[in-house]
Amino acid sequence: MPTSNPILLAWGSGEDGQLGLGNNDDQEWVFNVKALDTERVCSVVAGSRNSLAICEDGKLFTWGWNQRGTLGHPPETKTENSPSQVKALADVKIVQAAIGGWHCLAVDDRGRAYAWGGNEYGQCGEEPERKEDNTGFVRRDIAIPKRCVPKLSVRQVAAGGTHSVVLTREGHVWTWGQPWPPGDIKQIWSPVRMQGLEKVRLIAVGAFHNLALLEEGTVWAWGNNEYGQLGTGDTQPRSQPIPVQGLSDLILVDIAAGGWHSTALTNEGEVYGWGRGEHGRLGFGDDKSSKMVPQRVQLLEGEDIVQVSCGGTHSVALTRDGRMFSFGRGDHGRLGYGRKVTTGHPMEVPINLPPPENLSTRDAGRWCAKLVACGGRHTLAIATWQNEEAELMVRNEESEK
Repeated sequence: MPTSNPILLAWGSGEDGQLGLGNNDDQEWVFNVKALDTERVCSVVAGSRNSLAICEDGKLFTWGWNQRGTLGHPPETKTENSPSQVKALADVKIVQAAIGGWHCLAVDDRGRAYAWGGNEYGQCGEEPERKEDNTGFVRRDIAIPKRCVPKLSVRQVAAGGTHSVVLTREGHVWTWGQPWPPGDIKQIWSPVRMQGLEKVRLIAVGAFHNLALLEEGTVWAWGNNEYGQLGTGDTQPRSQPIPVQGLSDLILVDIAAGGWHSTALTNEGEVYGWGRGEHGRLGFGDDKSSKMVPQRVQLLEGEDIVQVSCGGTHSVALTRDGRMFSFGRGDHGRLGYGRKVTTGHPMEVPINLPPPENLSTRDAGRWCAKLVACGGRHTLAIATWQNEEAELMVRNEESEK
């Protein structure tokens, strides 16, 4: 059993204040975001240049880059390096959120969705304003969170570079915004339901590609496919969902999408990766080539992975016993172990932090990560303190099962 409040961890690039540490420095090692120590943080999201945290009581905190209103309030400065609560959502209980290129989405405990930030492609669900000469759209940011898709009862939100995706409580998927890089496809500010997807359990969205895990266990993908991130064996983009190849004999429990790569996780703790392989972000060691279909990440074999988070150019895998393994691009310290080396070999991220001050006993123990979130060039995680006695009890219980 954990013996303390969860703490928020951060490392990597801090140039936009996205680490929340009160400065704009890069960090090559894991640091504690002390500004949120008094809150019970239960979820975190790392964006390309900003971050957010959700607390058990439904409070939402944001920090980092705010030029486009991505922090949920009008930008007084370009960046903010300490977390602040989103006042406009203080009266609702936020349960899940997502960060896109320069917009954000959130959903409350009643299934109501909210959007804020950049809206020039309709990604916040509002019709963008046309220029007078009709050559494009006026850049009009939404700095205060607003309700979006009011007719839908939402279970999960996900955000891409310039588009948005939601999963409804009925298991349907709806999308709006600019799903591909500008010029490739007409943007839609009014939500459209993705046909052919029923009983969806989870969605994951990269920069311009989308994944859906169905209750029956299959993964479907659509969107940009330049590096094989759809897992279809080719590089052809798909405007409609298509099954991902090579996963049919597996029982899948989770999916994740990075900038241009994808992962799936099995019930036995095995990781499969596909898409862009540059910088080693897929975890295939010295092989940094792109993969057109999913392949098992053998370098994580036996680690019993329970979550994988994919960032812009790096990934982090979380084990059942609370350890983290990072791989991919290493500059700015985003891999978290004191070296800026880019590698496709997963390495453990040490949590070298002192034990909680409020412990009644100074029993030996360690920090165990419970959730990890990769951003463009930084990483966030949630950890709890576990003393050795409690950990031993858990192990004994598991061995008796």
